[in-house]
Amino acid sequence: MTNDCLNKRFKNRNQRHIIERIIVKGVLILDTPTCFGSGDNDGDTDLEILRDSIEDKALLMGSSIAGALRNYLREQKNGYGAVDDSILFGGQRSDDDGEQSSLIVNDALSSDVINLELRDGVKINSITKTADDGAKYDLEFLEAGTKFSLYFELLIDGKESNRERLIRELVLSLQGLESGKIRLGIKKNRGFGRCHVEKWQVWKFNLREYKQRIQWLTFPHWESGLLDNYQTCDNIANALGVTLAEEDKRQHLTITAEFTLASHLLIRSGQASTDKAPDVVHLKSQRDGEAKPILSGTSLTGVLRHRAERIVNTIQKDINIINDIFGFVDEKTKKAKASRLVVDEVEINKTTDLVQNRIAIDRFTGGALHGALFNEQPIFGNDETNLEINLKLRQPKDAEIGLLLLLLKDLWTGDLTVGGTSSIGRGRLQGREATITNNGKTWKISQSSSTEPLIVENPENEDLEKFVTALCQEVTS
Repeated sequence: MTNDCLNKRFKNRNQRHIIERIIVKGVLILDTPTCFGSGDNDGDTDLEILRDSIEDKALLMGSSIAGALRNYLREQKNGYGAVDDSILFGGQRSDDDGEQSSLIVNDALSSDVINLELRDGVKINSITKTADDGAKYDLEFLEAGTKFSLYFELLIDGKESNRERLIRELVLSLQGLESGKIRLGIKKNRGFGRCHVEKWQVWKFNLREYKQRIQWLTFPHWESGLLDNYQTCDNIANALGVTLAEEDKRQHLTITAEFTLASHLLIRSGQASTDKAPDVVHLKSQRDGEAKPILSGTSLTGVLRHRAERIVNTIQKDINIINDIFGFVDEKTKKAKASRLVVDEVEINKTTDLVQNRIAIDRFTGGALHGALFNEQPIFGNDETNLEINLKLRQPKDAEIGLLLLLLKDLWTGDLTVGGTSSIGRGRLQGREATITNNGKTWKISQSSSTEPLIVENPENEDLEKFVTALCQEVTS
């Protein structure tokens, strides 16, 4: 290529004239176990977390952070499924002539060495209620409480009209991390990947001034974490001097329900136990440096889906409503549809661990089966035991709300059990309080005990029965 052609090409190229740079640092804290998968299945587990090649630390890719921020910003501004009209992240991947992103997002390393939590999963056949052959898997998760050092740099060009919009979009995106509304990693709709940002630090550099250009050049970009002896802020909007009155245009149904244990509960832990430990123990997860019993989001979603299928088949409704809510994978094309239902992982408070000895019975002789003695360690509740189940359905329809209300009723009355060994009386819950919010309207349900009547409060005096009626009408239409 000749010099004239090169000069013409560079002259006509759309170059940015950067007049200001804003650096934002933050500390990201994982609230629940999280998996940033490496895609490598050659190890001891089916999916290992992504690790730094030099230090024994977990790696959170900048592309993953940017993708989560971009998706949240689009939904926050325009609702689910809307077209991305952001100028912060540049053009789409399919747009060859798209603008370059104005936001630089660095990879993030965990602050400490890796602390892992191993989780097992299995696919349950909805007909036989048993595990499918070859459908067991195990995953590596980072423990709750793991911290990552975030680094963002916003580049503002000479277009003054874009400056305010860029900063506002940056603040709106980072507020999603600050408030815990953005989840990272895999299985985000099953309670994993919840996180929040605790502290921010912000620097602004006006590159049109010589001293500030030197300050930006000498800034310790390479240093991980917050800088000592520099002010921190809890609110990113205040740190950047922005006041937001953005309306969340996402539509969703939320159900928050408090339960107690009506019977003992056992969700099998896949973690290896010591020689002196029981053969089967209840699943626990690290919370604030302590192993606490949990009801996993995957277990709860599984029982909800199977009961939903039973309800739909009973009223002879199209099974597609289940796939629309819980997602599915087409076995032929292997195309997947994400779940619209978000089910959080539940911490169970104030329980007691007790070991139960059991033995298998030979069905032919009616006697004890030789060598089949085993012991289990479920959790037992008391008057102070409580667990809070949180469900969120995006873009709900009346019939779908009706189906979720029927599932809530079955959980509330103990008809729908969770966990394993339900055939011997385990896994029953008893509802105490529930709050249902949809389209700006709220219903509150309470019941002091199983023998007391159910109380439903609604300021608008609207009956929840209309959603169940909509489900039945959709069947007959």
